[in-house]
Amino acid sequence: MIIIVCGLPGVGKTTLSEQLAPLVKAKVLSSDKIRKELFPRPTYSRHERRLVYEVMMILAKYLTDSGINCILDATFNREDSRLQIKQKLNLDDNQFQIVECVCSEDAIISRLKSRRNDYSDANVSTYRKMRKIYEPVKFDHITVDTRIPAEINALHVFNEISKKRTIP
Repeated sequence: MIIIVCGLPGVGKTTLSEQLAPLVKAKVLSSDKIRKELFPRPTYSRHERRLVYEVMMILAKYLTDSGINCILDATFNREDSRLQIKQKLNLDDNQFQIVECVCSEDAIISRLKSRRNDYSDANVSTYRKMRKIYEPVKFDHITVDTRIPAEINALHVFNEISKKRTIP
């Protein structure tokens, strides 16, 4: 199973992913972490972004083919980029779930300003730029407000997924 955890920078995707992973027995593949492994000083060019997402997809394919669930923690700012994962990995509805993280702009800005020593370089300027191009999820998905504690949101997502499908 592949679970995409998407949303704007600073919204809490990584925190939710880390809490959800043990519940669904999944490995978290973080675009921020992959980017820093590939590019110690990233430029965030289109080429880099494509490569990061391609590596994420290759890793997800390898892990799911090995029977390991994956959480893809990334902005996935376009609807077609979310659906490409399902198509390229040849997943059916039972093997695929999108979780969109949302919260107030004040909460996002506060989180971004207090960020220290993590893989993400996103700041308030990055958030404002991404907010202009981010496409809300239209495909079947679960939405969580990340102002609610991550442990509670993770249980909610786990319960919603469990209603629809068997978690391997």
